[in-house]
Amino acid sequence: MPAGATDGVKSVARVFDLLELIADAGGDVTLSELSTSANLPLPTIHRLLRTLVSLGYARQLANRRYALGPKLVRLGEVANRKFGQIAMPQLKDLVERLGETANLATIDGDRVIYVSQAPSPHAMRMLTEVGRRSFLHSTGVGKAILAQLGDDAVREIIARTGMPRATERSLDSIEALLADLALTRERGYAIDDGEQEIGVRCYAMSVPDMPVPTAVSVSGPVARVDESFAERSVPVLREIVAEISALAT
Repeated sequence: MPAGATDGVKSVARVFDLLELIADAGGDVTLSELSTSANLPLPTIHRLLRTLVSLGYARQLANRRYALGPKLVRLGEVANRKFGQIAMPQLKDLVERLGETANLATIDGDRVIYVSQAPSPHAMRMLTEVGRRSFLHSTGVGKAILAQLGDDAVREIIARTGMPRATERSLDSIEALLADLALTRERGYAIDDGEQEIGVRCYAMSVPDMPVPTAVSVSGPVARVDESFAERSVPVLREIVAEISALAT
C-alpha cells in the first residue's frame, strides 16, 4: 500500500484484492482461505465481504463459501465490449492483410470468451459469435491463453472443466494438452487444426502485458489456411498483438 494512503483508499484496494483472490481460487472460497491469502484479520475480511454481498458483487453460497456476484457479470460484459471496440481497427487491419476472419478473446472464468471479431470478405469463412464462451483446450485463442499460465494452473482448470471433444481432432488428455502448450510457448503461437470445427484451421497469439490473459486469432478453411498461410500470418499477428497491447498500457 502506498505511504500516506487514506483508510478509504486502503479499503477500496482490499475489496479488489478480495475479488481477485476469489477469482484466482476458481470462483468460490472460504473465509479462512481468504484470510490466509489476503493476510488480513478475519473481522476485516468478513466486514468487506458483507458489504460486497449486500451490493451484489459477491455471494455467500449454501455451503458458506463465498463466490463472485452477478453484478460483476455486467461490468465484465461492458468492459469486454468496450475493449473489443477499441481493438477493432487492428482486427480489420489483420483481415485486410491476410483475408481471413480475425478474433479477439480473453479468459472468462474457466472458459474463453470472444469479445470482438472482424469477418473475412470471403463467402466461405469462419464466424464465431461475439460473446460466445468456449472451452480453452479446443480453440486456438484458448490454447494461446492457457500457454500464458503455468502447468499447475492449467491442470486446475481442466480438473474443473474436463476435456470434452468438439471434434475427433480435439485434444482429450491433459498430457497431450500440456505438450501442445509447451510447443505453443516455444514457437510463440497456437494452432487449432480442426479441433473446434472440422475443416477450419486457426493461428492464435497471446497479447502481451494485458491485465488478463488475452489472445488474437486468424482462422479460415484449411483450403486457404495452409502452411504457406502460416508463414505469412505469424509476422503479421506479432505486429497486431503488439499494437493491441499498446492500447491497454
